[in-house]
Amino acid sequence: MDNYSQLLAFIWSTECGSFSAAARVHKMTPSAVSKLITRLENRLQVRLFQRGSRVLTLTEEGAAYLRSAKAVVDAMNEADSLAEALPSRVSGTLRLHTMTSFAKHQIVPWLPEFMDLYPALDVEIQLGAQFVDHFEQGLDIAIHSGVLPSSSRIAKRIGETQWLICASPQYLAEHGTPAVPADLLQHRCFNFSFVSPWNKWSFLQDGEGVSVPITARASFTQGDLLRDMALSGAGIVKLADFHIGLDIKAGTLTPLLEAFTTGVVEPVYLLYSDRKHLSPRIRVFIEFFQEKWRQHPWKLS
Repeated sequence: MDNYSQLLAFIWSTECGSFSAAARVHKMTPSAVSKLITRLENRLQVRLFQRGSRVLTLTEEGAAYLRSAKAVVDAMNEADSLAEALPSRVSGTLRLHTMTSFAKHQIVPWLPEFMDLYPALDVEIQLGAQFVDHFEQGLDIAIHSGVLPSSSRIAKRIGETQWLICASPQYLAEHGTPAVPADLLQHRCFNFSFVSPWNKWSFLQDGEGVSVPITARASFTQGDLLRDMALSGAGIVKLADFHIGLDIKAGTLTPLLEAFTTGVVEPVYLLYSDRKHLSPRIRVFIEFFQEKWRQHPWKLS
């Protein structure tokens, strides 16, 4: 930073005509300005001013250096002006990781409106059923539900979801409706193909917790494929209300065993890496979608 101070003192002195005048204008002592110029000349190993007169006169080398020095200061001022605009500029690429089902049903419906508000901002959505910390590789935001691994990331609870057992009216008409949790063992059920608490079908029966050991006839890495199987009338699935809420409201899926629900809800978190220096693209996404999700639009009641 001392090199930049030397450069400024040199420019000020040429503009003001003397070290003392430059010192007065910029609230410094004449000796401080003189020392900065001396250090600059020693560093460059060239004399910039002709000494011996009351008026500062540039040497030939000093005149050449003045042009370069002004170009440096102009570039610094331009960089500072650009930096001052950064906190309010919404541009670049927002990188988001979330569950396929959440992206499809709770982000994509509002994404066109968001993009219209911020036309200079591109959105890249990465999909995966489970949270993986990719913030060091440029990820901006992650949205996931359930119990998250311990980390230093900021986690904002944006809502909660409930997992529902359901099937299509067509399947129930052909195979009957389970009356108690144990009846599920006589039905065709589907699950996720990875190890997950979502594969545990738990209920509350006679005041006690009951877990039914479902044997999945088919399993999938994506909830949307489970939903497709249920909608086709193939069998029974367990999915989140943010995923199948509209299907239940439309009557294309029917919730089952509601009298035996545990009432347990699963939090939905929005994660990002830094609370203090939040970039504009992350801030506007959080504000926009939090407003959309404020009333938990996927809730059935």
